[in-house]
This record gives sequence, structure tokens and C-alpha cells, in this order.
Amino acid sequence: MISNQILQNTIDGLREITRVDLCVLDMEGQVLASTEKQPEDNSSEVVAFIASPADSQVVRGYQFFKVFDENQLEYILLAKGASDDVYMVGKMAAFQLSSLLTAYKERFDKDNFIKNLLLDNLLLVDIYNRAKKLHIPTEVRRVVFIIESSREKVNAALESVRVHSGTKAKDFVTAVDEKNVIVVKELAPHESYEEMMKAAQGMKAAVFAEEGEDIHVALGTIVGEIKEVSRSYKEARMALDVGRIFFDDRDIIAYSSLGIGRLIYQLPIPLCKMFIREIFDGRSPDDFDEETLTTINKFFENSLNVSETSRQLYIHRNTLVYRLDKLQKSTGLDLRVFEDAITFKIALMVVKYMKYMETLDY
Repeated sequence: MISNQILQNTIDGLREITRVDLCVLDMEGQVLASTEKQPEDNSSEVVAFIASPADSQVVRGYQFFKVFDENQLEYILLAKGASDDVYMVGKMAAFQLSSLLTAYKERFDKDNFIKNLLLDNLLLVDIYNRAKKLHIPTEVRRVVFIIESSREKVNAALESVRVHSGTKAKDFVTAVDEKNVIVVKELAPHESYEEMMKAAQGMKAAVFAEEGEDIHVALGTIVGEIKEVSRSYKEARMALDVGRIFFDDRDIIAYSSLGIGRLIYQLPIPLCKMFIREIFDGRSPDDFDEETLTTINKFFENSLNVSETSRQLYIHRNTLVYRLDKLQKSTGLDLRVFEDAITFKIALMVVKYMKYMETLDY
């Protein structure tokens, strides 16, 4: 159904061109849009007109027209005046409204198809049959973006992204919940992840400029067939979650850049707890003092380089070595040894993942 605002904008435009006042009513004679500030009450005439077989007629100085969506009567249009010129204007306005209904219905059908495609609600044969009917190419490269904001209502962000995307009929902008805007973007043959990251930045800027909120954008992998679009969507959703846990400093994150965080995210919690018990012997990284944790993080940031880490921490090299020796005694892991460093790094990430999962339980 077309919004009342769209109806109002349409007849206002026609009024500017033709100088003929127009009014759109529903099936009960209620005014939906009008170019007259105080339209007359024609509800009883509308009910009688609906029951009549005529598609148009003149009643009390108004031309009445029926507006159909295919064979379904949707609106009654009134054009003020009984002349032939007013009749012509009314016919054109009715045709315009009918065309709008068709366009919005097609858009709704495509939007509904994309939502069901993303959520895996379609059989494989239905995907290709419906795509063919809706004239949607099935074998082109696409990628799914998810734009998440902190607001509970998604309508404003949805419109912002649609405006940013412009009139590209090949891209689909929709929403499947109250927090996320979904963009299914079609790629040109030469476009790659580099261009898609730039596109994500543009989407973030469009929503941020409109709302001024904390916006995050995630994208899945590029897929080559329409049946794989749901996979790209699931990957983008995972990227959002994994990004919150391990990459909270990033506003834009791609599934392909998640690294080992993607694997840890899929581990069962009991296995994680067992792993931490084995590594830290019942202790937790939370038990380490702030100085030790800062040293560990800076050591990893500098790729296990003792000299560079000590320089950035403004401590003597021997002081750093002393701290690493102390950590080795308490955990049995020497961070200067690559294998031990990997084990320790994974353990820290597992603890972070477990903490995040605990917050979801409350």
C-alpha cells in the first residue's frame, strides 16, 4: 500500500501542473490525501459509486474515478469540476496512481523475496522460479552488508541507506529486524573486497550523518549465485558478533578478516572452560595485575619483539625480560617462544569470548 504522504505528494504535483483540485479516498470514503484544505464529505457518494458498475461519473460537481491495482479496487479519486478538461486530468491522475500501485507492489514483492532468501525460507527451486518472475539475475556476483545502529527503530537508517544507494535497481536495501539494515549489493566484474570496504564506509557515513550514532557495518564474502546470498548474510552476521568480541575498535569489519576469532566463536563453552583450566591451572587472566596485562598486550602488538616492546613501555630491556620470566613461572608459558605465545594469545581470546557469552545469558 502506498503511504498517504506519497499520495499527497503525487496529487500536489498534478495540482501544480493542471490547476485542478484532486482528492484520494479509501473504500469507506475517508480522505487519504487532498489538495483542498477542507475537502467536502463525499463518503455516501463514494459508497454508492463503489457499488455501481461505472468506472467514472460526475457527482455534485466532482468527477469520480476508480483506481485499480490489477483487478482490485484500491482508491477512489475525485477531480473537482465537471468539464471535459477536468475529466481528462482525472483520467491521467487515476492512471498515475494505478502505475504507482504497480511499482510499489513490484518493489514489495522483490523486498519480500530478498527477505525470505536471506532467512533461508525458500526451497532451491522456488529461489530460481521467483527470481525469474521478478526479473532478478541469478548468476551475478553479490555481497551482503549489515548496517547496525544502537537505535531500536530501523526506519530512519533504512531510508538513509536507500537515499545513499540512489536508484540502483540491481541493489536491494531491506530490513529483517528492528536494528539492522541489510544491503544485497551487486558487484561489477572488476570490483573486489577493496571496493566493497569503500562502499561500507559510504553506507556508514550516510547513516551517521543522518543519525549521529555509533554505527557498525559488516560484510560477508562475495558469492556468485543467488542461492548463496543467504550464506553471505550469515557470514556478515557472524562478523558483527565476532567484531564486538575481538575487534571492538573497528567500525567496519569483513568476514574474511576475522581470522582465528571466527573459529573461537564457534567453540562450545564447556570446551572453552576446559581449555582455560588446562592452560592457567584454575586461574584466569583477570587475576593478572594491570602491569602484567599491559606488558602482555604490548608484547603481542610488537610481534614478540623485546627491544621494541621495552621502548614503547619506557622500561629497561632487562625489566621486560624479568616480567616475562615471572609470567613463565606462574603459567608455564614463555611468550618469547612462538608456540607458547600462540597458546597464550588463543587463551586470552577464549576468555574474552566466554565473558561475552556470559553477558548474553543475563
